Amino acid sequence: MKKMIVLMLSLVMIFMFLVSCTNSETVCQTHKDCTTATCCHASEAVNKEHGPNCAGKLCSMECQEGTIDCAQGRVDCVNNQCVIVLNEE
Repeated sequence: MKKMIVLMLSLVMIFMFLVSCTNSETVCQTHKDCTTATCCHASEAVNKEHGPNCAGKLCSMECQEGTIDCAQGRVDCVNNQCVIVLNEE
């Protein structure tokens, strides 16, 4: 009986560890679940529920490298994680 309890507690601890390693801010099912993590010059993506409020925010017209500025990339859902996918040159 003690072995069964130890085994169950071990499994629960492993499950909790695995769940805690997943960043819930970036979890997605489709690309429609995702948005940029910042309002301007975004280089990271998050789930829309965790996205910034960009109302009234003004961004420069600069095309910064490594961002989705000037159509250099897009927000997507890859392996159930919101990510920025940069275009290949």
